Amino acid sequence: MKHRDGNFRKLLSYYKDYKGLFISDMIFATIGSAVTLAIPLLVRYITGNVVNNPLNEATSMILKLGLVMVIMVLIEMGCNYYITYYGHMMGAQMERDMRNEIYSHYQKLSFTFYDNQKVGHLLSRITTDLNDISELLHHGPEDIVISIIKLVGAFIILLVINAPLALISMVIVVFMLVYAIYMNQKMKEAFKENRRRIADINSQIEDSLSGIRVVKSFGNENVEMNKFKNGNERFMDSKGRTYKYMAVYNSGMGACTTLITVAALVMGAIFMTKDTLTAADLVTFLLYISNFTEPVKKLVNFTEMFQNGYSGFERFQEIINIAPDIKDKPDAIHLGKPAKGEVKFEDVSFHYEDSNERVFSHVNLKVDPGEYVALVGSSGAGKTTLCSLIPRFYDVTSGAVYLDGTDIRSICLKDLREQIGIVQQDVYLFAGTIMDNIRYGNPDATDEDVIRAARAANAHDFIMEMPDGYDTDIGQRGVKISGGQKQRLSIARVFLKNPPILIFDEATSALDNKSEHIVQQSLEELAKDRTTFVIAHRLSTIRNAGRILVLNENGIVEEGTHHELLELHGEYAKLYQIQF
Repeated sequence: MKHRDGNFRKLLSYYKDYKGLFISDMIFATIGSAVTLAIPLLVRYITGNVVNNPLNEATSMILKLGLVMVIMVLIEMGCNYYITYYGHMMGAQMERDMRNEIYSHYQKLSFTFYDNQKVGHLLSRITTDLNDISELLHHGPEDIVISIIKLVGAFIILLVINAPLALISMVIVVFMLVYAIYMNQKMKEAFKENRRRIADINSQIEDSLSGIRVVKSFGNENVEMNKFKNGNERFMDSKGRTYKYMAVYNSGMGACTTLITVAALVMGAIFMTKDTLTAADLVTFLLYISNFTEPVKKLVNFTEMFQNGYSGFERFQEIINIAPDIKDKPDAIHLGKPAKGEVKFEDVSFHYEDSNERVFSHVNLKVDPGEYVALVGSSGAGKTTLCSLIPRFYDVTSGAVYLDGTDIRSICLKDLREQIGIVQQDVYLFAGTIMDNIRYGNPDATDEDVIRAARAANAHDFIMEMPDGYDTDIGQRGVKISGGQKQRLSIARVFLKNPPILIFDEATSALDNKSEHIVQQSLEELAKDRTTFVIAHRLSTIRNAGRILVLNENGIVEEGTHHELLELHGEYAKLYQIQF
């Protein structure tokens, strides 16, 4: 209960920056509702009193009151315009604030979080959920104010006109309310199921389209289509249940509204025969019926809106409340200058959160500034994981990693990661131009800096052969260029960053021999005078490494130069014999 109260208070806090807009929205909603209630009273006055006056006098008064009603209609129109435009803008601004908040939070969450999440579900949090929250924040208070004013105001006026007829109508309205609440509960689970299904579809679409080249290379378009059809059918089934409940709800509510009109006409006619109700009062009564029943529908719709919006906000808060497991300490150190590049692992052990099985245990390693170290071993030996501990993509389970003698957990994350450049096998390039992608290494770099970095990475020549040179659009994930070209752009990006520490994660293993040779030259140029960790699959690429470390599940089991390790006739020698 406390958790729910906390979420509700947090939801209300988003009005804080828009108090003036919120108050004015409520004022205009109140004025608009009051005008709606007042117009039928003028109609009653005209039909019950004015028409009984002499013709000229009656005509003059009708025209004057007609003008008053036109002015009231214009006021109501202005109020509706304000609450529709500015009210929605208030909701949109709060939605923007929440979207900024959750996206900023996404940036803070570690690899561990993303290892266990589907991108489609995360997208739903930032799109569908936030749209529903926005609708609740805008329409919720507004609908409550309008509904209460109209419902209470209309009922009081109807009581004044004819109490027995008002009470008869009230009985049907109470039945409407009970019926609506009952059916709304039925729809609640159906709406929740819809959300789960559409999140699954989003996730499946994102997964399939991101891997479209794999899909086509295996000729598995039908497999993906069948997967999508199954998810789409499940969504359709849940939508069918929702529409069934909606049909029962809407038809029942429509019948109740008509029933009130019929009851008012029948009973009103009976009262007229007994001279306890005038024709003008009956007309006014009928005009107020919509003002009496509409708020009931609006209030019930509000409960649905509240369920969608509030459940979306709870999911939003679930993400916001996930504390980043890797973050700066309160007294984190800021590095005022580039690091020397000494990296030390002291009794380091690691296992992933969802597994108690250690990836490696009690690793001790010291790498001097500017040293070139290669890591080899079978798949799953922990080579990539070990290097991922240096920029704190994961934190050690026990032990410590030091940079220039300082525990990296004591260094500001941004400063730490500015010291490290990573070139991976699976290069990620963003949609945009070549210039934009290289400049990602240093957003403040000039065009000349970008070109120098590209030259250093042996990328300038092929870039100049592109249709628009550095302004060539490379498509989503760089689909318009080759694997070797992607790698050289990623290397240029790191050249532009100019970090003292480098990590090459099997950066050439997916390339053909010609591309590998070119990229290898670029990597060697980049590695000059920098502390370099090379995760190698092809042993031919690390023969000249100053030190080679052989890893298995027990940690570092062999260490030395290429020739020294061959003479040991151990694991490295076996790996080398397999490849050559």
